[in-house]
Amino acid sequence: MVYIALLRGINVGGKNKIDMKMLKQTFEKAGMYDVLTYINTGNIIFSSSELSKMELSRILEEAIHNDFGLQIKVVVRSVNDVRAIINAIPDTWKNDKDMKSDVMFLWDEIDHESVLKTLVIKPNIDTVKYVPGAILWSVDKKNVTKSGMTKIIGSKLYKQVTVRNVNTARKIYELMQAQNR
Repeated sequence: MVYIALLRGINVGGKNKIDMKMLKQTFEKAGMYDVLTYINTGNIIFSSSELSKMELSRILEEAIHNDFGLQIKVVVRSVNDVRAIINAIPDTWKNDKDMKSDVMFLWDEIDHESVLKTLVIKPNIDTVKYVPGAILWSVDKKNVTKSGMTKIIGSKLYKQVTVRNVNTARKIYELMQAQNR
């Protein structure tokens, strides 16, 4: 089965620096195969068999701690999980000069539609959807400072998500599909 490991908070603002080539080796040593990294922010596509996503997360978090001395949360999603998320993103959503659109991948502990009740959503500014495994959020760039999205930073919820823009999420899925053939 093909999976994506989404690491939270690496190589951002000079903190938790991890070299992607070394991270690939860490995954391989942990028993993963067909390991592919995508950009420098902790997106690792890999294959594994006979382990649950929870077991994979635990193994990979431990391997990262052992090799890099960092406590990094790892969210693991299968190619089928990511397909459902990508299919829920409206085709018109982009991350460009006019629009900011993100996928907030949820920790399993909070992966429920009720998580929307904890958000500050501005109805005339924000478009927000829950899909199993993620919150999808889009706002016109001209309204970003007025968006409820900015209220998440520093919140308890923010510590239980890892965010990728929709362009990155779509590319991850494309790479996962190629590996799944």
